[in-house]
Amino acid sequence: MTVRADSVTEAPVNFYRPDYHIQTPDMRSPEYVQLSTAAAITLGLVPGSMHRTACTHCLNLLVTYPEGCRANCSYCGLARHREESRDYADRNFIRVDWPTVGYEDVIARVRNGDDRGQFERMCISMITHPNSDHDTFVLLRKWVDQVAHIPVSILSNPTTLNRDDILRLRDEGADIFTVAVDAVTPEIFERTRGKTVDSPHTWKKYWQAIEWAAEIFGPEKFGAHLICGMGETEREMLDIAQRIRDLGGHNHMFAFFPEQGSMMEDWNPVSRDQWRRVQLARFIIDYAGGRIDEMRFDDAGRVVDFGLDRSELESLIASGKPFQTSGCPGKSDEEVSACNRPYGDSSPADILSFPFVLNASDVGFVRRQMAGEDVGTLDHEDLD
Repeated sequence: MTVRADSVTEAPVNFYRPDYHIQTPDMRSPEYVQLSTAAAITLGLVPGSMHRTACTHCLNLLVTYPEGCRANCSYCGLARHREESRDYADRNFIRVDWPTVGYEDVIARVRNGDDRGQFERMCISMITHPNSDHDTFVLLRKWVDQVAHIPVSILSNPTTLNRDDILRLRDEGADIFTVAVDAVTPEIFERTRGKTVDSPHTWKKYWQAIEWAAEIFGPEKFGAHLICGMGETEREMLDIAQRIRDLGGHNHMFAFFPEQGSMMEDWNPVSRDQWRRVQLARFIIDYAGGRIDEMRFDDAGRVVDFGLDRSELESLIASGKPFQTSGCPGKSDEEVSACNRPYGDSSPADILSFPFVLNASDVGFVRRQMAGEDVGTLDHEDLD
């Protein structure tokens, strides 16, 4: 049965349940990988369609093992504490299912053009597992050898990587290196990703990896994932964004969404006005030459002045670009992400990261949210 993604509700749901999604003990990396639902649709592995977008432009892959990730991040659908789920592959990750498929099959489909030329990038996402480092190198080498025309990003696990590993990833063909910092203060990082939740990650090691990436991969070739809405102020979020940009990297923003079954499943999603201000300010820092020291904040750390003159700011908002998904770039526009992650942090009825170019109605929706209006869903005609 084909299920349209525009039937998604506010609660996380499983879009598709093909038989091969049920992982067996033999289905492990590097022979097998998990891939996002959007990538599976684009490759024709799963039937379906996505609201207002035909595809994802990034082939997002995840190393996979039946025993799962050994970290225990409080907001993550893959966290170790979810071991009560008998099937690791049943755990959703950034809202959607990740079917398990043979890696050689994925490569063959891309080489045969089953993606209709849509993929502009491939990303290997690591997890905390004893085999993850080794298998990431295997996956990278096979891809570079067989699909050299599509560049590779690495979403790293700094906890298990050293400087030589990062250097080797670059030398073996990785194009961009990213670090999922996620939590933007040492305190929030510790309570969501560190010893407080019996997880192995440390703020110090993650920032060390970013600094190594800046040195080894160089400007415009590394980035950080940041999640908005885990208790930080807007100023704290943008302080980190500026720090990444000053090193030469880019910021890939995610809106916090309470993952079902995670320790933070009862947290509220990020407030819409906060998210829109942070999206806009992040874009100004990354692509419009602005700086946080040119912005102004109120006593609660909210942005009250973006540091641009009114006409420039209005033009930027009207373009819609700041509100599109942020991630590793594609071929056509450095300011627009190839990794558009359709509906990874919200439903199509209330889009937080737009996986497509915004129209005038979409921009109006965003403006109302920025103004603090209680706009819960897009107008019905925008969902057609």
